[in-house]
Amino acid sequence: MITSEEIKGRLWDGANRLRGSMDASRYKDYMLGLMFYKFLSDKTLEAFKVTSGEQTDDETELVESYREAYKEYGEDLVIMIRDVLGYYVLPDYLYQTWLQDIQTGDFEVQKVTDSLNNFERTVAISNDSDDFKGLFANSTLDLTDTALGSNLNERSKNIKALILLFVDLDMVALQKGDVLGDAYEYLIGQFAMESGKKAGEFYTPRQVSEVMARIVAETSSIKSIYDPTVGSGSLLLTVGKHLTEEAQKNIHYYGQEKNTATYNLTRMNLLLHGVRPENMTVKNGDTLGQDWPEDPQRPNEGVLFDSVVMNPPYSAKNWNNEELKVSDPRFEVAGVIPPDSKGDYAFLLHGLFHLGQNGTMAIVLPHGVLFRGGTEGEIRKRLLEKNYIDTIIGLPDKMFTNTGIPVTVIILKKNRELGAPVLMIDASKSFIKVGKQNVLQEKDIAKIVDIYTERKSEKGYSYLAEQKDIIENEYNLNIPRYINSVEDDIAQNVDAHLYGGIPRADIEQLNVLQQTVPNLLEQSLEEIRPGYVTLTKTIDELMKVVLQDDRVEKKAEEMKASIKEYTDGYWEVLKNITDLSDIPDVKERMLTDIKNTLSLFNHVNTYDGYQVIAEIWEEMLIEDTEKIANSDFYTVGRKREPNMVTKGSGKTKRNEQDGWVGMIVPNDLIKNHLYADDLAQIESKRERLQEFESQLAELVEATKVEESEEEFALSDALNANEDGFTASGVKAELKATKKDSSAYALLKTVENMISEKSKLDKDVKASEKELKVQTEDRILALTDEEIDFLVYEKWFGNVTEKMIRLIEAPLKNEIQAVEMLQERYTNTLTSIEEESEQLENDFEEMMQQLVVTD
Repeated sequence: MITSEEIKGRLWDGANRLRGSMDASRYKDYMLGLMFYKFLSDKTLEAFKVTSGEQTDDETELVESYREAYKEYGEDLVIMIRDVLGYYVLPDYLYQTWLQDIQTGDFEVQKVTDSLNNFERTVAISNDSDDFKGLFANSTLDLTDTALGSNLNERSKNIKALILLFVDLDMVALQKGDVLGDAYEYLIGQFAMESGKKAGEFYTPRQVSEVMARIVAETSSIKSIYDPTVGSGSLLLTVGKHLTEEAQKNIHYYGQEKNTATYNLTRMNLLLHGVRPENMTVKNGDTLGQDWPEDPQRPNEGVLFDSVVMNPPYSAKNWNNEELKVSDPRFEVAGVIPPDSKGDYAFLLHGLFHLGQNGTMAIVLPHGVLFRGGTEGEIRKRLLEKNYIDTIIGLPDKMFTNTGIPVTVIILKKNRELGAPVLMIDASKSFIKVGKQNVLQEKDIAKIVDIYTERKSEKGYSYLAEQKDIIENEYNLNIPRYINSVEDDIAQNVDAHLYGGIPRADIEQLNVLQQTVPNLLEQSLEEIRPGYVTLTKTIDELMKVVLQDDRVEKKAEEMKASIKEYTDGYWEVLKNITDLSDIPDVKERMLTDIKNTLSLFNHVNTYDGYQVIAEIWEEMLIEDTEKIANSDFYTVGRKREPNMVTKGSGKTKRNEQDGWVGMIVPNDLIKNHLYADDLAQIESKRERLQEFESQLAELVEATKVEESEEEFALSDALNANEDGFTASGVKAELKATKKDSSAYALLKTVENMISEKSKLDKDVKASEKELKVQTEDRILALTDEEIDFLVYEKWFGNVTEKMIRLIEAPLKNEIQAVEMLQERYTNTLTSIEEESEQLENDFEEMMQQLVVTD
């Protein structure tokens, strides 16, 4: 049983191990290409098994049956398979045949080349040739490339290793629940991060895709999606993922890609995600050069789509190689041709031209398109006057591996109500840093989509810009013109600096405290003059009385009850998952429901709670639910798997098994809850060990003091680094020291401590080893009740505590604001002047006391 997370980790580790010095953007073509060929071979064998009625589950026997059937039925057999799949792989060219050759020592690189070429020839004569043609062209998969090895033997060795990387992956089984597709997307993303600037050619970061896809998926009826700069196809697939199951069955994906290798990647990606050939139309071509797709019956109207998504090359130079004019129907709406020096609006207008009347378009572009003047300013004005621009979303900089500039997502529609405002969203500060990249968290994505859906203004974050606002700004859409960033700092008060005291006006702005515990706050303040107060309690005292107030505790109890109801409800759902395809829906419902649950509590950040659940899914639930769906909850709860650890380094680096770990029940939880007494005994011994170590360390330090009793008795027993005693050194000194002397007594004390410490150390290690084995064996004998308790603790053990903190967090923030205000206005101008005067007087006194002597 292998999960998507395990597949991802293993394949990426394998990629790093095998590619050597080859550039990641190049190696991806080989790795993903051969992975896809394994998929085609597995699907061919499955289709043969189903159509022929073969019963065997043994792959070797199945391959032999296919070979024999092909000898007997020939073309009739492959036509039957092609009718099911739209393609086929002949027996002699199966991936499994390569594996057999590797096992028998008959493997040759030429066999792989012949297999890929044969597949190209077989699809060329089928009706679906456009979907598969050129997937394994030499320009993409050149197995003679010296980057794969300087000679034939090296290349053969490296290609064999790459083939073996996928040997035990059942691509047919993994395609169910989209495990295979997710692994493929993950590898594309990892290669993108490694490729740096080249990544922009084929990859849109997942979180950007999510924002665009969730917004586009809001369109009521989507039967066709178009991406004119399709890259690896991730945007198309992400939109599809957010549609209903019924809508996904009928959706047709359209895309165009200029780069041939990336075009191949797109088709592979779509097919691996279960998109049937008849539901995809992908073209290798220049989107801006010649319009595509075209409707021969309506050449000036173009084919229209329910949704259009795009992540085009940013500010592409010299894009107008075809010398297109305004008469090109794609640009008529703008009245001008976008500047040849920047192709951003050319891509936008192309997509808009192909957008259906009731559809939604999402395009990600550099921030400059919002405010640049000249021709681009004219185009922007025309689009606003036509009422096509629906929403502007400002995203952080450094989100893409190929550029550090901030980007914006523009949402366009053709059916907007007359006079409808443009929604501006500033999400540029909503991110965390991961390595060199800025990344939107799940809560950030959710908030953007919710603000979009609800069309609401939020101070410092979103604004509904009316037409008059836009005209006043001369059609400049730069987000800071409409949304002022909220300053966390409370404004300085000159009067308070001069005479002291916290301005009561500042206290009254502490909304959470004022609405939750207004009397407590007032009781902790004393008016020192009209409009100004001072604290009568310490901050710690104020914090304590606020958090222990009945109203806060009652709210916390209500939160506990709500969260328990929430976790208990989903506990039953999660442990009873039987189908991989149900997992995404359960995840989505859990995330939606936690927002609804938390929205019932005032002053609680629902998106922080959303993030808690999102992280539980990311860290454990995705993997655990896959395992449960592939088996059942209690069976998998009593299973264990090898605990593989990396040992050595360089040439000696290797993976070795170090015991066992529970498949879904963590070993540490078993120890903590089922072997608590044993753990306590081991901890007690560890504490005793630390006492010996501390006492010995004190004696070492005392020994370094010159002419001390310890130096005289123990200095020769120190080790070379003088940071400890050696047992042999102590013994040698004992032999040379009089038994009735104080030095002998000190040496004997050290000897006993070293001996006791050594025994205790061995005892602790033996106890830990015994407990480790007991824990690993206990996994196999866990009762249903124990599994329930331990897994619930794993998934939801600290959820309530984290949600309670959401109640406390805004209270603590405002109490800290009170502390800041108290400190800010403690030193008044008068006190500073008095202190200065006192310092001057002290200085004068010192001067008078100075006596000049000869």
